[in-house]
Amino acid sequence: MATIDECTTALKRILGDLAASPAAAGLDRSLSCRLTDLEQVMLGRLSSGSVRDLKVVADGPGVPRADIRLTMSSDDLVALTEGNLSFAPAWASGRVRFEAGLRDMLRLRSLL
Repeated sequence: MATIDECTTALKRILGDLAASPAAAGLDRSLSCRLTDLEQVMLGRLSSGSVRDLKVVADGPGVPRADIRLTMSSDDLVALTEGNLSFAPAWASGRVRFEAGLRDMLRLRSLL
């Protein structure tokens, strides 16, 4: 099981690459990454080509619903960042969940 610090670093790396992409230009969306094994949710905002206001909160009913939502284990998040896990097969097998509005999914699909 990866630590929350490892997950924060991994998520910043993934989201930083995502935010810097031309496909994400002009996006201003809230985002979350639910870490199922740590029972934590990382919340932030994808805006102006960067990730802002990233914070970690305990998972539970009071967590706000983000526009772009990822759900996975901490190890899978780190594996995605290190290149040991590809997004498409992980998503297809259910190891990673990606939820967003249709417009956001279409815009971001080439990045993931």
